[in-house]
Amino acid sequence: MRVADQVLDFALNPSPNIEIDSVAVSFKTPKGIYTAVKDISLTVKKGEIISLIGHSGCGKSTLMGTISGMVKPTAGRVIANGKTVAKPGPDRGLVFQNYSLLPWLTVYQNIYTAVDSALKDKSTKEKKEIVENNLHMVHLWAHKDKLPGQLSGGMKQRVAIARAFAINPGILLLDEPFGALDALTKSNMHVELLKLWNLDNREKTIVMVTHDIEEAIFLSDRVVVMSDGPAATIKEIVDVPLPRPRNKKEIVHDADYIAIHDRLLNLLIHKFSIDDIKENEEDEN
Repeated sequence: MRVADQVLDFALNPSPNIEIDSVAVSFKTPKGIYTAVKDISLTVKKGEIISLIGHSGCGKSTLMGTISGMVKPTAGRVIANGKTVAKPGPDRGLVFQNYSLLPWLTVYQNIYTAVDSALKDKSTKEKKEIVENNLHMVHLWAHKDKLPGQLSGGMKQRVAIARAFAINPGILLLDEPFGALDALTKSNMHVELLKLWNLDNREKTIVMVTHDIEEAIFLSDRVVVMSDGPAATIKEIVDVPLPRPRNKKEIVHDADYIAIHDRLLNLLIHKFSIDDIKENEEDEN
């Protein structure tokens, strides 16, 4: 097969990067066994961006934990990068909402420490080049000697994302990474994330937990809607066939965008007005 044909074949039929097979997660509690999620099966292709969305307590972060290796399934299994997930590993980068930066280290040191730990086969010179390149990509080179306490929330999140990309994981896991940011900063971070993803030639697979419908649509190829917990499962998977690159100002007027938004809104929200709440109260009485 010619190289051009191989590239086309990969683009049309990318290999699975994550396979979640009949996963359930239960925990022991003083009141008995609590099942967070059950019967979860999902395949994510290499280079896809997938969002997990649903109400609080629906098991989004628990499911994310099974992919990262921080949560062990009670039943089923997760395969990532061709291997059964048994523990966390550098092939799966994780970014939390609270940034998780070491406050006593500078921006540069926070990233270098992760690179030094994960990429042991690299020389010191190569590690420094990786850190420098990633700091430039998130436009933070001028702030490399600052401590996290001297940064804004958006800058801290850029450091966390640069650190995750710097270790070059095949899979990037984002657990509500922009939830604490103001709307303007959040919007800018969406674009910065997609820039990094595009620079990597869409080699990385991204799975993101979010509560934000607009964020999910703008970033994702598919949105996985979870049912309410306990014992949450996948309620519906909504495709987002909007062409890339996407322009935030333009796509909100696109008919497909509007249809996807309405579908997600109906799946997630059951009361749209005061009258809906009154009707529900009357039915209960």
